[in-house]
Amino acid sequence: MAIVNKILLKILTALVSIFGSLVLVFCIIYLLPGDPVLSMLDPSVATPEMVENLRKELGLDQPFYVQFLDYFMNVLHGDFGQSLVNRDQVLPKILEHFPATLALTLASALVSIIIGVFFGVLSAIYRNKWIDFIARLIGLFGISMPTFWSGILLILIFSVFLNWFPAMGSDGWKTIVLPSLSLGFVGAGLIIRMVRTSMLEVINEPFIVTLRAKGLSERAVMYRHALRNALIPAITIIGLNIGELMAGTVVIETVFSRQGIGRIVADAIMAKDLPVIQGVVFFSAIVFVVINLLVDLSYSIIDPRVRRAN
Repeated sequence: MAIVNKILLKILTALVSIFGSLVLVFCIIYLLPGDPVLSMLDPSVATPEMVENLRKELGLDQPFYVQFLDYFMNVLHGDFGQSLVNRDQVLPKILEHFPATLALTLASALVSIIIGVFFGVLSAIYRNKWIDFIARLIGLFGISMPTFWSGILLILIFSVFLNWFPAMGSDGWKTIVLPSLSLGFVGAGLIIRMVRTSMLEVINEPFIVTLRAKGLSERAVMYRHALRNALIPAITIIGLNIGELMAGTVVIETVFSRQGIGRIVADAIMAKDLPVIQGVVFFSAIVFVVINLLVDLSYSIIDPRVRRAN
């Protein structure tokens, strides 16, 4: 029963976070300078009457709290508003392009986890050896390297010179290789540091000494027991990293000309299409909160100590 209450509390906290994201996004969009109505009309032919009529049609003449309540009720019914540019519904447009962004995010997360965990473990096991130096150097480059720079570099090497992968597009598995490497390499740097630090702490724990004294092989001690315990704090970084990767798709999808929600929000920013920007940011906030909720709930599955504490 305590576990159920704990899960319900986490779900309630997630719902509160989503509502807070909605309020924050709406306030930011509302306080932005400029009039979206003026951007929709041709200044050479627009009259004050036309501007006022369009503002009433969009409900922008209402007080702040009325506009927020209208938007909140619409969101509860799955209505994220209409684009100011082409009058398309925002949510169907997001859902249409979200699978491409989700595929890129998951592929990038897989790259980050494989590189991060592999080099993080090696760096801890071979501490102060040349493997440790190389792993930390890779982590430093991953954290420091901007995604647009690494993306352009990968295009030059693997598309222009070697012609192994296409430089643009979102059709087929080959088009996702370079974007996922560029985006995933950034997250790998953080995971390498976290896994290395966690492994070094776990290796010195008394239960590791006991396992060695019982005659377990070094491989079994490191990979079956030490790594499992070291991954507990690393899971938080991995979960947060997925949200960061999704945010990074704005740049990567622009560099590689991929059709996803990152490219949608980039185009909406250029066109000052506020409902699309608002919808994409809020949708991304929902995904981010859900991912963190799943990561939080996974602790009790991976770590028996957390399960007993619940």
